[in-house]
Amino acid sequence: MEDLSPYRTEAANPTLESVHTMPSPPEPAFETILVVDDNESVLRVVVAILERANFLVLSADSGQAAIKVAARTHQPIQLLLSDVDMPDMSGPDLGEILKVVRPEMHVMLMSGQHEGSLLVLNYGWAFIRKPFLPVKLVEMVTDVLHSTDRSQLGGEEFGSRKDTSSNRRQRRKGASIKQAPTRRRAA
Repeated sequence: MEDLSPYRTEAANPTLESVHTMPSPPEPAFETILVVDDNESVLRVVVAILERANFLVLSADSGQAAIKVAARTHQPIQLLLSDVDMPDMSGPDLGEILKVVRPEMHVMLMSGQHEGSLLVLNYGWAFIRKPFLPVKLVEMVTDVLHSTDRSQLGGEEFGSRKDTSSNRRQRRKGASIKQAPTRRRAA
């Protein structure tokens, strides 16, 4: 049975009420996110976290239901956030199907299973491992939404336990530092 406490705060497992104690983002977000998870409790909490962060959230409890929601939705869906392992259709399969009709949509997958991150590496999509902190989910969703590459970096690049704001700053700083050319001394 899947751990139903994937959305921890430092103090304890949150309820929907504790999700509302998260600080609001400084600017309202208007992106639309389609969240898909076959576990009703997980789906409800993830939707609450993202709505609290001012995202417009659509939800579905299966891949087939997500396809129907996407077909009925005429506005752009900027992000698919799906569980990897669901009955009848996996998150990666759902992502491939929806990317055909919505090529501009980003894809981010989540799983509590260790194999989930390996599977996602094949697709190059973002991945967050359950359990995760609500603030981490919002941070990673924001990062993925503002990624210029629609294929997105996957696996370790967006790893939920590895990727932090300070790590990203260090990577950017390291990439922007150019070594001065070395001068040869005349012999």
